Amino acid sequence: TLSLSLSLSLSLSLSLSLSLSLSLSLSLSLSLSLSLSLSLSFDIINKTFSLSCPLSPQKALTLFFSTSSSHAISPLIPFFVGLYLFLTKLTFLDSKPILFCHLPLFLVSLGYLRFSPKKSLSLSFSLSMASSLHLHLLLSLSLLVLASAAPSPSPSPSPSDEGAYIGVNIGTDLSDMPHPTQVVALLKAQQIRHIRLYDADPGMLVALANSAIKVIISIPNDQLLGIGQSNSTAANWVKRNVIAHYPATTIIAISVGSDVLTSLSNAAPVLVSAIKNVHAALLSANLDRLIKVSTPLSTALILDPFPPSQAFFNRSLNAVIVPLLSFLQSTNSYLMMNVYPYYDYMESNGVIPLDYALFKPIPPNKEAVDANTLVRYSNAFDAMIDATYFAMAFLNFTNIPVLVTESGWPSKGETNEPDATLDNANTYNSNLIRHVLNKTGTPKRPGIAVSTYIYELYNEDTKAGSLSEKNWGLFNANGDPAYILRLTNSGSVLANDTTNQTYCTAREGADPKMVQAALDWACGPGKIDCSPIKQGEACYEPDNVIAHANYAFDTYYHQTGNNPDACNFNGVASITTTDPSHGTCVFVGSGVNGRNGTSVNITAPSANSTTSSGIQNELYYSRGLWSIFTVIILNVANVFL
Repeated sequence: TLSLSLSLSLSLSLSLSLSLSLSLSLSLSLSLSLSLSLSLSFDIINKTFSLSCPLSPQKALTLFFSTSSSHAISPLIPFFVGLYLFLTKLTFLDSKPILFCHLPLFLVSLGYLRFSPKKSLSLSFSLSMASSLHLHLLLSLSLLVLASAAPSPSPSPSPSDEGAYIGVNIGTDLSDMPHPTQVVALLKAQQIRHIRLYDADPGMLVALANSAIKVIISIPNDQLLGIGQSNSTAANWVKRNVIAHYPATTIIAISVGSDVLTSLSNAAPVLVSAIKNVHAALLSANLDRLIKVSTPLSTALILDPFPPSQAFFNRSLNAVIVPLLSFLQSTNSYLMMNVYPYYDYMESNGVIPLDYALFKPIPPNKEAVDANTLVRYSNAFDAMIDATYFAMAFLNFTNIPVLVTESGWPSKGETNEPDATLDNANTYNSNLIRHVLNKTGTPKRPGIAVSTYIYELYNEDTKAGSLSEKNWGLFNANGDPAYILRLTNSGSVLANDTTNQTYCTAREGADPKMVQAALDWACGPGKIDCSPIKQGEACYEPDNVIAHANYAFDTYYHQTGNNPDACNFNGVASITTTDPSHGTCVFVGSGVNGRNGTSVNITAPSANSTTSSGIQNELYYSRGLWSIFTVIILNVANVFL
């Protein structure tokens, strides 16, 4: 006799007897008996087998099949099995949870269930009856259909899996930082669907709940040492900042530090261990396939970046970079890179042309050519990404995708930064967004998406450093755009452009006397046509200074070519993306599709959109309910056999 002990008592003998939890035996006659009761606790199974089941131990559903001498209740057993599978959305893609966590359920559901009238309360499963075999097969198939219909949480996709998208970084060094709910309102209004935070602020994570905005949270550099040296510290961080908010807040990745190898060299020895400790904490919470872990690196780590084919990482840091890349490859994560053509341009002392850094069209004879591969580069961004690919290949890593966690251009700078201008910032970010969403990839990897997070959402007026460090934002703290991105040819993506879908209106709370003075100027020295706001005309009603000023300010704003500086009027006006048109009063730039407000959509539509996911859920619940109904019918039929 061969025996194996599991939990309280689990024995396997030559007579094929199996005991689970209390005592469960399977004999050669293919019968299964339970002496007192069958209790399937997934908490016990988790601890016994140390494997990941669909439900966490804290939420594990324990099924109790109470003993009874009544023959009539036996059909309910497989029904509850089917209901359990339906509620837990069991997937058949992962063999381990099925084999070790769900096998007992299938032994129960496959059986021809009868309670013996004997006081021994044995549960008999007879599979040898040819007359009922077809019912067992149908019952099994119905449960299989039920489980396979259930959509399980999918792993966090790599950038190439999800398709190209644009995200935005959110810094908080502002003297008047908007409340998290205001930040989320701006993100929703602009249809920004991907963001990166530089911490894991609980207020922000709560505000993001149920918003469908995908979030990368960060571990600040000053917390790396503790997390890198202690598994428990990492586990507590994950519990507090991830488990407490997920899945209501869609956290897709954790960036462990930022530019650690170039800005915090004393933390370099613990960087990889910190990443692994965080991943281990996610693994224990069954979130490792849903949330990726990586760390943003600076392109300054790449030596000899041009031509890209000669690029390699700083060899003095290989002791950290090689284990890091090995981890990213084994966990199907991405290499996070901070890519700033602006800094490369500034440091090149005129070697790198400005147009090359800004994605502007350049003639073929001005393109950069890699002499080793004869590949031509028309912009600095692609060359820097390909240098990253080649640097990884130099260390024998060729299948790790790149995610650009920071890129942008400052809109204002010191006197020694003459190219930090509104126009250049507008040009770079507009061209960057268009380039990424066109999914052209890079010359080395054409067609491979390199999703990118723009640095950054807000201008940070209290950020340390030069003037340019404070002016990388797309918006000011009050929500006004710092400049209007030019993306006319991007279709529905990012409507905040020169298609006149932005408007200039009186600022909320502005002094009515100052608004009246600005209105008088616009209709006088400003030389705009104010006849539509005269009595009896289309824009006269409502007859108040704010409504009239809205029309005058917006008309003047559009006459100047949507120049943001034209929408100020001594501080009483601001730019908005909400169309102020009403009734028969149509404002300049208003179109058929702009009447309900326009948006700055800087994320390409995903194949997994709300509509498609709704259809999938509808199909799932429909198929699941039909499967449960089938289970009930089959078992009612079993009662009368």
